[in-house]
Amino acid sequence: MCDLPLMYLGMKMKHAFLAVCLGAMSLVSPASAQSDLPPSLEDVAQIDVLPGWRDASGNHMAALRVRLADGWKTYWRSPGEAGIPPSLDWRGSGNLTGVTFHWPVPEVFETSGMQTIGYSQELVLPMSLTPSQAGEPITLTGKVNLGVCKDVCMPMDAEISVTLPVEATKAARPIKRALKARPDTAAEAGLRKAICQVEPIADGLRLTATIDMPRVGRGEVVVVETADPSLWVNTLSTQRNGRVLTTVAELVPTSGKPFLLNRSDVRLTVLAAGRGVDIRGCTGG
Repeated sequence: MCDLPLMYLGMKMKHAFLAVCLGAMSLVSPASAQSDLPPSLEDVAQIDVLPGWRDASGNHMAALRVRLADGWKTYWRSPGEAGIPPSLDWRGSGNLTGVTFHWPVPEVFETSGMQTIGYSQELVLPMSLTPSQAGEPITLTGKVNLGVCKDVCMPMDAEISVTLPVEATKAARPIKRALKARPDTAAEAGLRKAICQVEPIADGLRLTATIDMPRVGRGEVVVVETADPSLWVNTLSTQRNGRVLTTVAELVPTSGKPFLLNRSDVRLTVLAAGRGVDIRGCTGG
């Protein structure tokens, strides 16, 4: 899961506009904008919202769906060395106070010595939406900025305006599949402990995370995240010795100076062989 406010911004970027098609719900895509598109860009990605259902807690489970042309991919919340992070802005929505994203386990891509993390063919991203007034429809309005890549990479924008009814819909199956594709929790994966040792470097911090749990699969990748999405994370090494997986990463803030790190805000995701483990927080040893 990923708890976010109504606005989440990735890195700054110049926007190229892609056409989006109508799917389970309508999207706003002005015809005047389509005429300015370079040829074939409109065929790269199709975006729609799967309307989902209202659950017992009063929240609404919907999903953002991105269907990609052959050979194209889009990116996970932490896109790797050369990916484009997503930017999601729901501030124009009605009857909405919060959004929780449930990211499925992503793929790890290796291209020209660069590692990126994302999805090929299709991304179904479940969203748990909290209404301000229970029992009333939610108007989901906002902007979605995603990166897409094949031989070249480009950002794409879509404007969304959909009404999510209280009643259940027929688009539940893809959302339920995506929810089942989530990473394991630390407890499910058999984690004994996760220790983070931190030391200052000239422009930030060096973090050494020691994770005591069974192997997830061959070629494990550890992704380090913090509560600050603007933080640059550079993974230096990852190695396993028996039950212990160790990763070393440099964390560089925009200030370019050492800073205080709250270990409870550190999020470690281990990816391998189509599986993932989501570890929330670590200790100082």
